[in-house]
Amino acid sequence: MIRILSDSTCDLSSELVERYGIGIIPLYVHLGNKEYRDGVDINPLQIFDWSDANGTTPKTAAPSVGDMEDFLDAESGDEYIVFTISSSMSASFNNARLAGVDLDMEERVHVIDSANLSTGIGLQVLYAAELAAEGKSAAEIVAAVEAIKPRVRASFVIDTLVYLHRGGRCSGLAALLGSALKLHPRIAVADGAMHPEQKYRGRDIKYVMDYVKDMEADLLAANPKRVFITHSHCNPEVVAQVRSYLEGLHHFDEILETYAGSVVSSHCGPGTLGVLFIA
Repeated sequence: MIRILSDSTCDLSSELVERYGIGIIPLYVHLGNKEYRDGVDINPLQIFDWSDANGTTPKTAAPSVGDMEDFLDAESGDEYIVFTISSSMSASFNNARLAGVDLDMEERVHVIDSANLSTGIGLQVLYAAELAAEGKSAAEIVAAVEAIKPRVRASFVIDTLVYLHRGGRCSGLAALLGSALKLHPRIAVADGAMHPEQKYRGRDIKYVMDYVKDMEADLLAANPKRVFITHSHCNPEVVAQVRSYLEGLHHFDEILETYAGSVVSSHCGPGTLGVLFIA
C-alpha cells in the first residue's frame, strides 16, 4: 500500500486530509519558551495575539527525525511518499530523508522536496493521492509529481508588513512606509524561495481583487482540476468576492478554500490571501 504524508505546512483542511487519507506531520511553533504543534495545539489567531502582545514573531521548527519515524511503519511493507516544505526554508526534508535511512526504509520512503509552501504543497499532495488511488506505483507517482512541480503557481498578497518586519524579512523603514502608503506586496514562490513581485494599494477588497485579476490569463490557462484560495483569516467578504470571481471564470472544476496554518501565518500575518493553482 502507498501512504501519502506531508508536513503541516501543506495547509490542507481537515476535510481534505480525511477525504484523501493523508497523514500530517506537524511542525513546531515556539511562543517564548513554550512549544506547540502546528494545527494540533496552536492556531493562527493565538499566534497573532501573542505576536502583537510581544512585538515579535514566533520561532518555528521542523519535525525531528524521531517525529518523522513515528509516521513510518517499518514492519508493514507499505511505501511512503512524504512531502515537505521547500528544503531551502526548513530542515523538514532532510529529517524525513534521515528517518527513512534510520529505519532501513530508504527504498520505501520517497521524500519529495515540494520547493514550495502552503497549498503550493497541497496541490502536489492531492495530485499524488489521486494517482495512488488510481493504482499507480510509488515510482510513477514521484515522477509525475516531479513533472508538475515547476508548474505550481503559489503567490500571496500581504495585508500588513509588520509580521514580515518582525521576522527579519522586511526592514523597519520599508514596513513603516508600506503601512503609511497602504502598500500590499505580492510575494510568489519560485525555485523554492519567496520573491517579492509587485505592490498593490488601497483597502482590502480593492487590492486583493487587483491581485487576482492580474492573474486572469494564467488562471484561464491553468489546469482546470482545482484552484485554492488560501488565507490567514481574511475578511469573509473579500474571500467571498474572490470565490465569486473564480466561479465567474467558468474554468475550475473545484474551488477550495483553506486557512493558512500556524507556521505560514506566523510569518505572513493576518489578512494574507493567495490563489494557488497548477499552470
